[in-house]
Amino acid sequence: MRLPVMVSIIALYLYFVLVKGPRFMAHRKPFSLQPILVAYNSFMVLYSIFLVIYPFFNGHMKYLYEGGYCHPKVRTPSEYLLLRESSYGWWYLISKIVELSDTVFFVLRKKENQITFLHVYHHSSTAIYVWFYLTYLPGSQGLVIAFLNSLVHVFMYSYYMIAAMGPRFHRYLWWKKYITWIQLVQFSLMLSCMVGLLAWNCDQPKFVSVYFIFISCAYLLLFSNFYRKTYTKKVQDRTNARKFER
Repeated sequence: MRLPVMVSIIALYLYFVLVKGPRFMAHRKPFSLQPILVAYNSFMVLYSIFLVIYPFFNGHMKYLYEGGYCHPKVRTPSEYLLLRESSYGWWYLISKIVELSDTVFFVLRKKENQITFLHVYHHSSTAIYVWFYLTYLPGSQGLVIAFLNSLVHVFMYSYYMIAAMGPRFHRYLWWKKYITWIQLVQFSLMLSCMVGLLAWNCDQPKFVSVYFIFISCAYLLLFSNFYRKTYTKKVQDRTNARKFER
């Protein structure tokens, strides 16, 4: 995929979710989209599972387990593994592009409260930096990050799938806040992994490691702030309200 195509996809996404979509829905009732949402989220669960198990069947997890990620003697995988790694990366990029539909559905359902800076920034920036990474500096770093992110998305889209199935299934959604916990653990693992690469002076592009450290720190701050405002602050407000009533 060439740069103009990728930039056009992100530009159209931002234009629709920030400008055209809200204008289109301004005087319309929100669309239900329940069958579409159930089908979409079910597909994303299956696709995420595919991205989780893919590295176990193409030799990459075995290679990393045996010390290939930062090994003093075997620092570069074979051409076969590099080819499969690149293939895995492009499958992962496809998932990032498809995930832009999340925001489109929010717009069509008039869920303005869901279209936050964190949401739009996360979706658009992730797609862009995955493309740049695959195009210019593909390597084992992306494999670990894609694996962790896909594992998180198995849980996340499972939640969305159940939520889309209707109110009678909502009693099974008590674990919503734990999704953010899982995401925070993911970013912490990513950060630890990238810092380790620099500390051990591994034969991986240093610029990529530094960039992923920056991204991981940014996401940790943004998602921690989201968790605090969404869960911690609300619990504190309810506790204070009860004390006031007494």
